[in-house]
Amino acid sequence: MSMNTIYDRAPLRAAARPLLIMLPGAKARLQDLVQYGFVRAVRERGLVVDVIAVEAHLGYYLDGNLTRHLAHDIIAPVRKNYPRIWLMGISLGGMGALQYARAHPTEIEGVILLAPFLGTRGMIAEVVRAGGLARWQPGAIKADDEERQLLAWIKTYAPAPAYPEIYLGYGQDDRFAAASELLAERLPAARVLAMAGGHDWATWINLWRHWLDQDLFAGTQKPPRKPALKARQKPWSHNVL
Repeated sequence: MSMNTIYDRAPLRAAARPLLIMLPGAKARLQDLVQYGFVRAVRERGLVVDVIAVEAHLGYYLDGNLTRHLAHDIIAPVRKNYPRIWLMGISLGGMGALQYARAHPTEIEGVILLAPFLGTRGMIAEVVRAGGLARWQPGAIKADDEERQLLAWIKTYAPAPAYPEIYLGYGQDDRFAAASELLAERLPAARVLAMAGGHDWATWINLWRHWLDQDLFAGTQKPPRKPALKARQKPWSHNVL
């Protein structure tokens, strides 16, 4: 069965526009990305970016097939139309975005993570006790140990052409802040934002607005002011792919 999606196309036609794929958290509904304004925030800024919000529920992670489904159901059918693809993940969706970037690094231009879940408390505590990712030694990794595999990949991450760009935002009182702090060690300071807040929608939408204001999708065109305002007055589409 294909993954459920909500598709929102930018109102202005433009060549080589990026595609932004949004992955919600474990307990979030697909419609929450609409309700809490994540797509609307893209449109309010006039960014010529098409959006697909994906219902990547917990079952995909438990079965270990999220990356396969994203590749087969979402990305492969549209790849020829979108040479530039970005991923955005919230909480567990952040883990999913990184898992895909790890498996297909050359397909993804950038990843935006909001309070990502990167491992269980015990797994993260192990890395913290070791003194951070730089000192942590993952040891032999079992084929089904996706958390350790992902952290081992993050340990090797560097801003370089071989890796997608990663931007991180999290609340300072977030219960998963320790994991975000470990990831932040591997990123340039300009790609990390920690603000007051917890593991909640209010914090995530503020982080999201911040990253959208940085014009991360370099090379995109913004529509003229009048068409942009007119477009925002119309209800944007909730077409299911």
